[in-house]
Amino acid sequence: MAENVKIQQSEQTAGQGRGLWSRMKRPPNCSLRSLLVVGIVAGIAIWGGLNMAMEYTNRAEFCTSCHEMTIPYEELKKTVHYKNRSGTTVHCSDCHVASSKTPTDYMFKSFQKLMAARDVIGHIKGTVDTPEKFDEHRLTMAKRVWERMKERDSKECRNCHSFDTMDTTKQKDRSAVKHEGAIEDGKTCIDCHKGIVHKPVHQMLEAEEAKQAQKDG
Repeated sequence: MAENVKIQQSEQTAGQGRGLWSRMKRPPNCSLRSLLVVGIVAGIAIWGGLNMAMEYTNRAEFCTSCHEMTIPYEELKKTVHYKNRSGTTVHCSDCHVASSKTPTDYMFKSFQKLMAARDVIGHIKGTVDTPEKFDEHRLTMAKRVWERMKERDSKECRNCHSFDTMDTTKQKDRSAVKHEGAIEDGKTCIDCHKGIVHKPVHQMLEAEEAKQAQKDG
Protein backbone atom coordinates (compact mmCIF):
# COMPACT_ATOMS: atom_id res chain seq x y z
CA MET A 1 0.00 0.00 0.00
CA ALA A 2 2.79 2.41 0.99
CA GLU A 3 4.65 1.58 -2.18
CA ASN A 4 1.60 2.43 -4.31
CA VAL A 5 1.29 5.80 -2.57
CA LYS A 6 4.95 6.55 -3.24
CA ILE A 7 4.55 5.60 -6.91
CA GLN A 8 1.49 7.83 -7.26
CA GLN A 9 3.29 10.74 -5.58
CA SER A 10 6.30 10.21 -7.82
CA GLU A 11 4.11 10.20 -10.94
CA GLN A 12 2.31 13.36 -9.77
CA THR A 13 5.62 15.14 -9.15
CA ALA A 14 6.93 14.09 -12.56
CA GLY A 15 3.71 15.25 -14.16
CA GLN A 16 3.93 18.57 -12.43
CA GLY A 17 7.55 18.92 -13.54
CA ARG A 18 6.66 18.17 -17.14
CA GLY A 19 3.73 20.57 -16.91
CA LEU A 20 5.93 23.35 -15.56
CA TRP A 21 8.55 22.73 -18.23
CA SER A 22 5.87 22.77 -20.91
CA ARG A 23 4.48 26.06 -19.59
CA MET A 24 7.95 27.57 -19.54
CA LYS A 25 8.52 26.50 -23.13
CA ARG A 26 5.09 27.65 -24.23
CA PRO A 27 3.91 30.52 -22.02
CA PRO A 28 0.31 31.72 -22.53
CA ASN A 29 -0.20 34.38 -25.19
CA CYS A 30 -1.40 36.86 -22.59
CA SER A 31 1.93 36.54 -20.77
CA LEU A 32 3.88 37.31 -23.93
CA ARG A 33 1.72 40.36 -24.59
CA SER A 34 2.15 41.50 -21.00
CA LEU A 35 5.90 41.08 -21.17
CA LEU A 36 6.01 42.96 -24.44
CA VAL A 37 3.97 45.86 -23.08
CA VAL A 38 5.99 46.02 -19.88
CA GLY A 39 9.23 45.88 -21.86
CA ILE A 40 8.17 48.71 -24.18
CA VAL A 41 7.00 50.91 -21.32
CA ALA A 42 10.16 50.24 -19.32
CA GLY A 43 12.33 50.91 -22.38
CA ILE A 44 10.61 54.24 -23.07
CA ALA A 45 10.90 55.25 -19.41
CA ILE A 46 14.60 54.37 -19.22
CA TRP A 47 15.45 55.96 -22.58
CA GLY A 48 13.44 59.07 -21.74
CA GLY A 49 15.04 59.33 -18.32
CA LEU A 50 18.54 59.05 -19.77
CA ASN A 51 17.81 61.69 -22.41
CA MET A 52 16.27 64.01 -19.83
CA ALA A 53 19.33 63.64 -17.59
CA MET A 54 21.61 64.16 -20.58
CA GLU A 55 19.90 67.37 -21.68
CA TYR A 56 19.63 68.69 -18.13
CA THR A 57 23.36 68.28 -17.53
CA ASN A 58 24.14 69.81 -20.95
CA ARG A 59 22.85 73.21 -19.87
CA ALA A 60 25.36 76.01 -19.40
CA GLU A 61 23.85 76.67 -15.97
CA PHE A 62 24.73 73.15 -14.92
CA CYS A 63 28.27 73.33 -16.32
CA THR A 64 29.00 76.64 -14.59
CA SER A 65 27.59 75.42 -11.27
CA CYS A 66 31.23 74.46 -10.66
CA HIS A 67 32.59 77.99 -10.31
CA GLU A 68 35.89 77.23 -12.08
CA MET A 69 33.93 76.57 -15.28
CA THR A 70 32.84 80.21 -15.26
CA ILE A 71 36.40 81.04 -16.35
CA PRO A 72 36.15 79.48 -19.84
CA TYR A 73 32.45 80.37 -20.07
CA GLU A 74 33.19 84.08 -19.66
CA GLU A 75 35.79 83.71 -22.43
CA LEU A 76 33.16 82.13 -24.69
CA LYS A 77 30.73 85.00 -24.08
CA LYS A 78 33.22 87.45 -25.60
CA THR A 79 33.40 85.61 -28.92
CA VAL A 80 31.33 85.52 -32.09
CA HIS A 81 30.33 81.96 -31.28
CA TYR A 82 28.22 83.31 -28.42
CA LYS A 83 26.87 86.61 -29.75
CA ASN A 84 26.66 87.61 -33.40
CA ARG A 85 24.49 89.31 -36.01
CA SER A 86 22.57 86.13 -36.85
CA GLY A 87 21.60 85.53 -33.22
CA THR A 88 22.95 81.98 -33.10
CA THR A 89 24.95 80.82 -30.12
CA VAL A 90 26.72 77.76 -28.77
CA HIS A 91 27.18 76.58 -25.23
CA CYS A 92 29.62 74.27 -23.46
CA SER A 93 27.96 71.01 -24.54
CA ASP A 94 27.78 72.02 -28.22
CA CYS A 95 31.55 71.67 -28.44
CA HIS A 96 32.43 69.36 -25.57
CA VAL A 97 29.58 66.82 -25.70
CA ALA A 98 28.46 67.26 -29.29
CA SER A 99 27.08 64.42 -31.38
CA SER A 100 24.78 63.79 -34.32
CA LYS A 101 21.72 61.56 -34.57
CA THR A 102 23.58 58.35 -35.38
CA PRO A 103 23.63 55.63 -32.68
CA THR A 104 27.43 55.54 -32.55
CA ASP A 105 27.57 59.27 -31.89
CA TYR A 106 25.02 58.90 -29.12
CA MET A 107 27.30 56.34 -27.50
CA PHE A 108 30.20 58.76 -27.84
CA LYS A 109 28.07 61.49 -26.28
CA SER A 110 27.29 59.21 -23.34
CA PHE A 111 30.99 58.37 -23.00
CA GLN A 112 31.87 62.06 -22.89
CA LYS A 113 29.38 62.57 -20.09
CA LEU A 114 31.04 59.73 -18.21
CA MET A 115 34.48 61.24 -18.76
CA ALA A 116 33.18 64.53 -17.36
CA ALA A 117 33.51 62.87 -13.95
CA ARG A 118 37.13 64.01 -14.20
CA ASP A 119 35.90 67.59 -13.90
CA VAL A 120 33.91 66.72 -10.79
CA ILE A 121 37.00 65.17 -9.22
CA GLY A 122 39.00 68.26 -10.19
CA HIS A 123 36.35 70.44 -8.58
CA ILE A 124 36.45 68.47 -5.33
CA LYS A 125 40.26 68.52 -5.24
CA GLY A 126 40.43 72.20 -6.22
CA THR A 127 42.75 71.47 -9.15
CA VAL A 128 41.68 74.47 -11.26
CA ASP A 129 39.57 76.48 -8.84
CA THR A 130 41.42 79.77 -9.39
CA PRO A 131 42.35 81.63 -12.62
CA GLU A 132 46.02 81.02 -11.82
CA LYS A 133 45.55 77.26 -11.41
CA PHE A 134 43.35 77.15 -14.51
CA ASP A 135 46.06 78.82 -16.60
CA GLU A 136 48.62 76.39 -15.20
CA HIS A 137 46.63 73.43 -16.53
CA ARG A 138 45.14 75.15 -19.57
CA LEU A 139 47.48 73.74 -22.21
CA THR A 140 47.11 70.18 -20.88
CA MET A 141 43.31 70.46 -20.99
CA ALA A 142 43.35 72.07 -24.43
CA LYS A 143 45.61 69.38 -25.90
CA ARG A 144 43.23 66.73 -24.64
CA VAL A 145 40.28 68.41 -26.37
CA TRP A 146 42.20 69.08 -29.60
CA GLU A 147 43.30 65.45 -29.84
CA ARG A 148 39.75 64.18 -29.31
CA MET A 149 38.33 66.59 -31.90
CA LYS A 150 40.97 65.61 -34.45
CA GLU A 151 40.18 61.92 -33.96
CA ARG A 152 36.51 62.73 -34.61
CA ASP A 153 37.25 64.81 -37.74
CA SER A 154 36.00 67.88 -35.86
CA LYS A 155 32.46 66.54 -35.61
CA GLU A 156 31.74 69.23 -33.04
CA CYS A 157 32.56 71.93 -35.60
CA ARG A 158 30.93 70.20 -38.54
CA ASN A 159 27.59 69.94 -36.77
CA CYS A 160 27.27 73.62 -37.74
CA HIS A 161 30.00 74.21 -40.34
CA SER A 162 30.40 72.04 -43.42
CA PHE A 163 32.73 72.23 -46.39
CA ASP A 164 29.86 71.00 -48.55
CA THR A 165 27.65 73.98 -47.81
CA MET A 166 30.31 76.68 -47.60
CA ASP A 167 29.98 79.46 -50.16
CA THR A 168 33.61 80.45 -50.64
CA THR A 169 32.59 83.34 -52.91
CA LYS A 170 31.23 85.10 -49.81
CA GLN A 171 34.41 84.50 -47.80
CA LYS A 172 37.52 86.60 -47.67
CA ASP A 173 40.07 85.56 -50.27
CA ARG A 174 42.48 84.24 -47.65
CA SER A 175 39.74 82.18 -45.97
CA ALA A 176 38.53 80.75 -49.28
CA VAL A 177 42.06 79.69 -50.23
CA LYS A 178 42.66 78.12 -46.82
CA HIS A 179 39.39 76.17 -46.92
CA GLU A 180 39.96 74.93 -50.45
CA GLY A 181 43.46 73.84 -49.43
CA ALA A 182 42.10 72.08 -46.35
CA ILE A 183 39.72 70.07 -48.51
CA GLU A 184 42.52 69.05 -50.87
CA ASP A 185 44.90 68.16 -48.02
CA GLY A 186 42.27 66.30 -46.01
CA LYS A 187 42.61 68.59 -43.02
CA THR A 188 40.01 68.93 -40.31
CA CYS A 189 38.74 72.11 -38.66
CA ILE A 190 40.75 71.88 -35.45
CA ASP A 191 44.01 71.68 -37.41
CA CYS A 192 43.73 75.42 -38.06
CA HIS A 193 41.03 76.73 -35.73
CA LYS A 194 42.55 76.48 -32.26
CA GLY A 195 42.04 79.19 -29.66
CA ILE A 196 38.98 80.77 -31.29
CA VAL A 197 36.69 80.49 -28.26
CA HIS A 198 38.92 80.31 -25.19
CA LYS A 199 42.18 81.98 -24.28
CA PRO A 200 44.61 81.07 -27.08
CA VAL A 201 47.34 78.72 -25.92
CA HIS A 202 48.17 76.99 -29.18
CA GLN A 203 51.27 79.16 -29.47
CA MET A 204 52.54 77.37 -26.38
CA LEU A 205 51.90 74.06 -28.13
CA GLU A 206 53.81 75.21 -31.21
CA ALA A 207 56.73 76.32 -29.03
CA GLU A 208 56.63 72.99 -27.19
CA GLU A 209 56.66 71.03 -30.45
CA ALA A 210 59.50 73.15 -31.85
CA LYS A 211 61.54 72.56 -28.70
CA GLN A 212 60.91 68.82 -28.93
CA ALA A 213 61.93 68.83 -32.59
CA GLN A 214 65.23 70.46 -31.69
CA LYS A 215 65.88 67.78 -29.10
CA ASP A 216 65.07 65.02 -31.56
CA GLY A 217 67.23 66.66 -34.22
